[in-house]
Amino acid sequence: MKISLASDHGGLQLKQQLAEYLRSSGHTVRDFGTFTSDSCDYPDFARPAAQAVADGECDRGIVICTTGIGVSIVANKVRGVRCALCLNADMALMTRAHNNANMLAMGQKYVDFDTAKLITDNFLNTPFQGGRHAVRVDKIEPQSDK
Repeated sequence: MKISLASDHGGLQLKQQLAEYLRSSGHTVRDFGTFTSDSCDYPDFARPAAQAVADGECDRGIVICTTGIGVSIVANKVRGVRCALCLNADMALMTRAHNNANMLAMGQKYVDFDTAKLITDNFLNTPFQGGRHAVRVDKIEPQSDK
């Protein structure tokens, strides 16, 4: 699977660990930065990572900041992206199964690496259930301005 990955300085360490983990698990990683611990603005990295998912260049995306809140807000501004902030593996399973989320957000302050691996595995390996959930997901996309 091709995964877009991005963080700001507050999520850099977890992003670097996850990039290595994803590659060792056989995934292709497209890293949108940041690449240093210098203070930076999360939208500069989260938006291109989300756009790559929306455009079909990447199958799924993962964005990380200190809390996961900021990057999830940014990603969800991109049409076609459904980004869920997950703090545990069950949340990741549920958002894939019920919401067909195509992006995952995590907060380095609240999620350690071992938990992040479990969250990521559920996010990447859980199929969308469809059915009644598909009807609900179809209602998420913004409607035309008529």
